[in-house]
Amino acid sequence: MTKTKFSRMTIGEINKYLAEAAPSAEELELLSSDGRAGARSLAQRMLNKLEKERQERKRLLNMLKLEKAAREKGFTYIAGVDEAGRGPLAGPVVAGAVILPDNFFLAGLNDSKKLTPQKREELYEAITSEAVAWSVGIGEVWEIDDINILQASKLAMYRALLTLSVKPDYALLDALELEELPYAQQGVIGGDGRSLSIAAASVVAKVTRDRLMCEQEKMYPGYGFSLHKGYPTAEHRSAIAKLGPCPIHRKSFLLLPENS
Repeated sequence: MTKTKFSRMTIGEINKYLAEAAPSAEELELLSSDGRAGARSLAQRMLNKLEKERQERKRLLNMLKLEKAAREKGFTYIAGVDEAGRGPLAGPVVAGAVILPDNFFLAGLNDSKKLTPQKREELYEAITSEAVAWSVGIGEVWEIDDINILQASKLAMYRALLTLSVKPDYALLDALELEELPYAQQGVIGGDGRSLSIAAASVVAKVTRDRLMCEQEKMYPGYGFSLHKGYPTAEHRSAIAKLGPCPIHRKSFLLLPENS
């Protein structure tokens, strides 16, 4: 591709070429010096896109440092583990466990709390399709009330790890560590923003729990579970005051002070 050939193309043709091809740095340099403002604008847009992709790859590679360090120690199957649902007044706590392939790359993967519901759904489909193994574990409402939310969260994490189709030899967990886990582990503060495996687990856990709460909306209408997923919003508290608690409300949470 030469400058002369670019000059024989319409702006629309150039736009189509850039969308379908992988233009070289030389081509973009030529296009950047094109006499037409529209052509130069397309070149700048492509340069911005490539820079954004470079930054995203750098971010994702940085989030693989913990996995890389574990592999350098001789571990092979590294499971990221995270939970969703420690704060709600209703519904279970759900943990996800994910073993990613080596050097996994999925643009946009991040802590589930930083993602839109639509993006989480997209990433969930990619993760569950491409992971070496993935699983979920649940801490039921009655278990939360019986042994407290922290222990129920740990129980959900255990269950997620134990049901992986590929047995891990190392686990990266968001913030927590599990007693008597039969292999090496590392609790990582802020892990869903520091480890790609934990971030993947956070997406799996969050999407799974959100889907469960949407199903609960059908069984217990009036509380708005499909909207707030059981979190202590003003609307949710108002519904509890009006209707009273339903079977999936955490009795131990409803006894807490308002600002807890």
